[in-house]
Amino acid sequence: MTRIQRRHTRSFAAALTLLAALTGCATPRGGVSVPSSPPPRESGESPAPRSARPTERKLPIQKGEASWYGAAHHGHLTASGEPYDMYRLTAAHPSLPLGAHVLVTNLKNGRSVEVRVNDRGPTVNGRIIDLSYAAARALGAVGDGVIPVTLRILSIPAQ
Repeated sequence: MTRIQRRHTRSFAAALTLLAALTGCATPRGGVSVPSSPPPRESGESPAPRSARPTERKLPIQKGEASWYGAAHHGHLTASGEPYDMYRLTAAHPSLPLGAHVLVTNLKNGRSVEVRVNDRGPTVNGRIIDLSYAAARALGAVGDGVIPVTLRILSIPAQ
């Protein structure tokens, strides 16, 4: 196994561990809505109607700082193997699975944008995500460079 393969294997294992910790151990109080059990029925009583709504899952929200990267990286290969395109709504995250979709909200102005994770980063302590130029522009963050954000996981690709 090459050094790069070992690094990607460790990154993938770390992402799965994080995902399991964030979603697998949820309790009703921790974010999963569980319908209450109906009271016991007496004989001859018709069953109570069931709600058609499926159980809701509230995925965790991550809060921290976001930065962006642009022209200096444009065209270079990302961790997913695709060329970085600063004009697409993509992002780098240290542990989410590649292909995950995340809603990023700028806490300074309330703007939100959906991005697809296709790279690894950021490499600066304290930052939780690196956005493409297009995503930073959509959030109104190009001039600031670093902004406070929240991340909400929208989808994780099937492995």
